[in-house]
Amino acid sequence: MILSIYRGTLVPMSERKETNDVLEIERVQTGVRIEKRLLKVLKAIAELKDMSLGDLLEGIVLHAFEGKPPFSAKTLEDIDQFRKLYGMTLRASDSHHLKERK
Repeated sequence: MILSIYRGTLVPMSERKETNDVLEIERVQTGVRIEKRLLKVLKAIAELKDMSLGDLLEGIVLHAFEGKPPFSAKTLEDIDQFRKLYGMTLRASDSHHLKERK
């Protein structure tokens, strides 16, 4: 049996400064599978924001972990346009009901 372990940098909240200090992190390469149209929308948002897909995903997840919305109203409008462009009809309520084609 092969066991994969994520090794990253933990920054305890007590040591964090509430300034604009740059935080040094360690990134790892991962092989995540994701729905095709969702990936197209995410790539389009990343391109729009002039950032990498990884940076976008990190930002979305970090906001979600704190219960904060990751996108402004304007970005949500852009996302809606990308969803229409790429035919992405999936919603959050679909997330636990997806089955991959074989």
